[in-house]
Amino acid sequence: MRYWLMKSEPSEMSIDGLASRPGQTVAWDGVRNYQARNFMRNQMQIGDRVLFYHSSCPQPGIAGIVEVSALAYPDETQFDPGSKYYDPKSTREHPRWFNVEVKFLRKTRLLSLKELRSYPELVGMRILQKGNRLSITPVDPAEWAFILEKL
Repeated sequence: MRYWLMKSEPSEMSIDGLASRPGQTVAWDGVRNYQARNFMRNQMQIGDRVLFYHSSCPQPGIAGIVEVSALAYPDETQFDPGSKYYDPKSTREHPRWFNVEVKFLRKTRLLSLKELRSYPELVGMRILQKGNRLSITPVDPAEWAFILEKL
């Protein structure tokens, strides 16, 4: 099993929004960064655990835990001219963008970015590195275990 952190703007999809969806699942679509896409397409497996992170909001931080519930498949938003994620260079024969699906496991207390930065045990965590803007990052098993103790 691998561990991940996936960022979502709460205005797009919040942990509460996921919890209230039918089946408590959602396609993690709209990712338009090749490295983040590659994590989903090439490395994520069903059952991998994910820290659900609220970003671009007044209080960013970890808000819950989800799991990968479906392997990567082409992101439908790339084919929709009405979508803000439309990619005219993508075709169904040669899609550029992929998504996995995630399933709600539990909401947690908000573990803020400020609090994450306060722990020396997390100094190497990718989300805490200067210049990191990836919406999906791997989480080291030791970091995962430490964070679970704090939730």
